[in-house]
Amino acid sequence: MKNRSFLTKVCPILSHFFKKLLNFVTMRRLLTRVINRVLLGKQFKATMVVGLGNPGMEGTRHSVGMAVLGALAARLGVADRWHGDRHVSGEVILTEVQQARVVLLRPRLLMNVNGVSVARAAGKYGVKPEDILLVHDELDKPLGKIAIKHGGSARGHNGVRSCVDCLQTDVMPRLRVGIGRPAGKTSVERHVLSRFTTEEQKILEAVLVQSVDLLISQLSQQDAQSASSPAGGRRAAQHRKKEEDSTAVI
Repeated sequence: MKNRSFLTKVCPILSHFFKKLLNFVTMRRLLTRVINRVLLGKQFKATMVVGLGNPGMEGTRHSVGMAVLGALAARLGVADRWHGDRHVSGEVILTEVQQARVVLLRPRLLMNVNGVSVARAAGKYGVKPEDILLVHDELDKPLGKIAIKHGGSARGHNGVRSCVDCLQTDVMPRLRVGIGRPAGKTSVERHVLSRFTTEEQKILEAVLVQSVDLLISQLSQQDAQSASSPAGGRRAAQHRKKEEDSTAVI
């Protein structure tokens, strides 16, 4: 009887103690997470480079953005660090360029819904839309020509349109890699989904080198660009009417 009486008195006390302890531990964890995120946000500035394309069709014209991203990873010496991330529906590499934190992303979704992967990765890694550099094919530029576009409309590119819709802004800068329009009666769809010819491959090799050079230059200057970047892509287009065009050396 004495033991039961003792337990009856002690159990509520212990229960109350453990509840308090649990609440304290939970609050401490939450507070630690908040502090970590605040400190990380102050110490690091993440930039993301996205190679738009279709999974399983990396060698096609429409997936030339993926080829550029692969060449960038190779130049940075991190090509063996690709890993799948189901939370972002893509393959990711976390690296640095001149002490700047960089996320490389290859979406594993079809081109028309690439934006879902981009938006998820931006949320996970804390990347702002203006710090997301999209690399994609461009019909209106011939093969051998690349250009930086600072925000603005998707101009008919479904992958870019998906990114604009999912991120709810068009501020993202883009590296547009020319693939040229189809000749003769070849449809646009067949053209973009086809592979480069042997002769085109020779031009593409030079394009990849120059594209990587331009990307590294952009990443190195990203902090300064972001500090002066307008809030929206359309306003960015007004402030930056000139595109930085360059032609690959063949």
